[in-house]
Amino acid sequence: MKFDQKLIPGILIKRYKRFMADIKLDSGEIVTAHCPNSGSMKTCNEPGWKVLLSESSNPKRKLKYTWEMVHNGTCWIGINTHLANKLAAEAIQNGTIQELQGYAELRTEVKYGSNSRVDILMSSGEDKCYVEVKNVTLAEEGIYKFPDSVTSRGQKHLQELQNMMKLGHRAVMLYAIQRTDGAVFQPAAEIDPLYAEMLIKAHAQGLEILPYTANLSPQEIFLEQKIPFSLD
Repeated sequence: MKFDQKLIPGILIKRYKRFMADIKLDSGEIVTAHCPNSGSMKTCNEPGWKVLLSESSNPKRKLKYTWEMVHNGTCWIGINTHLANKLAAEAIQNGTIQELQGYAELRTEVKYGSNSRVDILMSSGEDKCYVEVKNVTLAEEGIYKFPDSVTSRGQKHLQELQNMMKLGHRAVMLYAIQRTDGAVFQPAAEIDPLYAEMLIKAHAQGLEILPYTANLSPQEIFLEQKIPFSLD
């Protein structure tokens, strides 16, 4: 996914009210940007770190800037959770995610289960594959983790995927890891023990787990490499 504009550099002053962040631009101007991430943003939310913003030309937007990435001194971290589904779909369509090839049709945001929408539904006739995509920004001691805060929505998605497996369909959890300073993925049991327990149970019943790291630069982001996971 290439950015359609040059991103604007700045320095993070603070993030607050979940969806707002004050940024000091290189010009010295301080602006308030939209933060498209509802999680805790643990390990990617330190004042003084470099950030990159996009700018909207929509005059009706309350905040014209959107916070896209932050640099922790080692790598860029993509904090815009809204991009994860697009990155996943692109990686499937261009053949990067080899495990999800061979389907005739790919659709996004398809209604299923109990008042839910699956991020990606692939199908060939009656053969269906349900894919939920999660954006990963948390990393500690070389381990990527999800979630970074308790997620009842994520728990619901795991239950929905289990229900689809009971109906004979294929189900996949795809973790789009938008940073490059780790080596392995695991559920954050210390943050959301129920989510971790549900993921382990679903995997034992046939849920596939695909963690993919992204290649990030100020010009583009794309999923690139599958990494191992641990459920211990």
